[in-house]
Amino acid sequence: MKAVVATAYGPPEQYTVAEVPIPRPGPGQIQVRIAAAAINPADVRLPSGEFGDAVRLEFPHIPGNDFAGTVTEVGDDVTAYRVGDEVFGLAVPRALRAMAGKRPSVGTGTLAEYAVIEADTPLVAHRPAELPAEDAAALATAGLTARAIATTANIRQGEHVLVVGATGGVGTALIPLLAAAKAHVTATATDADADVLRELGAAEIIGYQPADYPAGIDVAVNVVLPGDRLTGLAAALRPGGRLLTITYPVPTPELIGRDDVEMHFVLDMDGDLGGMREVGGAAVRGELRATIGHRYRLDRGPQACADFLRVHTTGKLVVTR
Repeated sequence: MKAVVATAYGPPEQYTVAEVPIPRPGPGQIQVRIAAAAINPADVRLPSGEFGDAVRLEFPHIPGNDFAGTVTEVGDDVTAYRVGDEVFGLAVPRALRAMAGKRPSVGTGTLAEYAVIEADTPLVAHRPAELPAEDAAALATAGLTARAIATTANIRQGEHVLVVGATGGVGTALIPLLAAAKAHVTATATDADADVLRELGAAEIIGYQPADYPAGIDVAVNVVLPGDRLTGLAAALRPGGRLLTITYPVPTPELIGRDDVEMHFVLDMDGDLGGMREVGGAAVRGELRATIGHRYRLDRGPQACADFLRVHTTGKLVVTR
């Protein structure tokens, strides 16, 4: 089969498209013919080597977590899926199994024609017929994270919410959820992205600098800044406000310079706040919307990974067969 392959640690410009053996499922696993995959930060950060000895990859390594596709083979002990089922979800590299929750969703890499995925996990589900494969792949990690943020934030009508990093996959999935809760959404973006974010439900577009942030907001959501660079965002909150973030390092009162606000680090690898089945249902109901900035064919997968780091895109980058 064809797959995007990293043969050593390095930037995505070193990735190639190569012929590799088709992976076969073992007990509790399914083989999936990939129709679409979406790119996330970990897909390019892990093969870069920036995590050092904390995460050691085996090469050749196939990147890719998010996917949508068709079950083509099932391993022993799999009862929830049959050959021909349409599925979607996320499956992190096997090197991250220890960090992937109680029922880990791991796989062989989704930037490929086929992947093997663990079947018994809330982060993989049947794809609703009403949800296109490309949208399903784009909403896997982004939709799961956006729903977890919205659930944790428990937005009340009329609250002022600031979203920093609004133009990425999580931000564009989150804004409609916040707007549906009747929040006043302020989003960071450039003028070029303003119309898209307003169409998604943002009431106000501002610049990226802390000086641009409104004062006295109820909820601040960070999906892009490192966790040790949130003092400006925390300063925008009213006393008793809520700060939610998905980035490391996990912030502390000392890091943000405040002890009078709630802090929530949102990472739901166990699907406790709503797994992939709920993501599919929310998409069908129109509560979650996939925003796809660029589409690539698999033979241009390395270019897609390089563009992820160097080209501004509103929404997700999706790779199809």
